[in-house]
Amino acid sequence: MIRLSLIIATYNRAEQLMITLDSVARQSASAEMWECVVVDNNSKDNTLERVATFAAAHPELNIRYVFEGVQGLSAARNAGIRASVGEIVAFIDDDERIVADFIEAYIQLFDSLPDAASAGGKIIAEYPSGRPAWMSRYSEEPIANPMDFGEEVSLFPSHRIPGGGNMAIRRKALDEVEYFNPQLGRRGDRLIGGEESDLFERLRQRGMRCYYAPRAVMYHIIGQDKLTKDYFCRLSYNTGISQRSRAELHSRTARLYLFEAMKWAATLLLCLCHRPAQSKYLLLMRYHISRGILQRR
Repeated sequence: MIRLSLIIATYNRAEQLMITLDSVARQSASAEMWECVVVDNNSKDNTLERVATFAAAHPELNIRYVFEGVQGLSAARNAGIRASVGEIVAFIDDDERIVADFIEAYIQLFDSLPDAASAGGKIIAEYPSGRPAWMSRYSEEPIANPMDFGEEVSLFPSHRIPGGGNMAIRRKALDEVEYFNPQLGRRGDRLIGGEESDLFERLRQRGMRCYYAPRAVMYHIIGQDKLTKDYFCRLSYNTGISQRSRAELHSRTARLYLFEAMKWAATLLLCLCHRPAQSKYLLLMRYHISRGILQRR
């Protein structure tokens, strides 16, 4: 009986996807208890062939390929949900690797906590080319989203949500909130986000509990392409657009402006206790987020 469905949405990252799938294939959980659904979101590379070859090399595993032609991470994840059968639906991305007891950790958490509607695990940033000197814990968050709340199972901190590349949700909870909002989330190379924040906000509005799963560890592999100034500025700008879109959906644009002003004050204070290179990127981040928030529709 399949207890957990692991969904991986992918777009033009066939080479990186193989690293992710290799870690999936090493899971300690019995193969009869889980499936892996790879959702190809209109890739132009050889994703189909690579996944087929990988699945053929691991006939003992239930690895399935699904094609979703509607561009967008939300559309791809929703397609994965519809194609899967597990009572627990977990999500990882195509630029990471998971530890061997990742799936087992999530199954055990939901079995031991009947009130858990969702959960998120530990995220460790991995820099093959080295962590840049300009990066601080604050400028690292939008790029790598590291997450570590200790070694004990607990309720997820109220001011945080699980990372999109390491989260699990009961299917009945997903059915109740009607999946991811296709108006939000990345589309192709556009770095729009916000779909995870929106989903977990809807879960919390219904009083559903989210737990931290420390044994469900994911390593987020940060390539050099995500460490350029151009990427950082584009990511920050699109973060602002995402925040504005979510604020408009929930009719709280004025509050968004107020919070952004407060964040500017906090950023200026942080610049006083960081190295010049780090301060520069803190200011770049805040400037481009604000630019995205104020972008005329």
